Amino acid sequence: MTSTEATAACPHCGWPDGGEPFRMLSRHATATGHTEWTRCGCGSLQVRVADGRGTRVVSRSGPAPGVAPAPARPDTANRCRG
Repeated sequence: MTSTEATAACPHCGWPDGGEPFRMLSRHATATGHTEWTRCGCGSLQVRVADGRGTRVVSRSGPAPGVAPAPARPDTANRCRG
């Protein structure tokens, strides 16, 4: 799945792409900025590109097996997922 909209959200759990939580797995420099491999709160692997246009999710997987899904909407009571 590809997403380049700044207001996009994870299609699996509804968490906004620009919101927390996500876990940074690795960061790699590119000629125009950097690429980040992250994991959404639902376990979905995401590839983020940060360059002169901002940071955006450009690819993502489905949720990881056995990971409880994040809430349908972000809330302040359930921000930390371990």
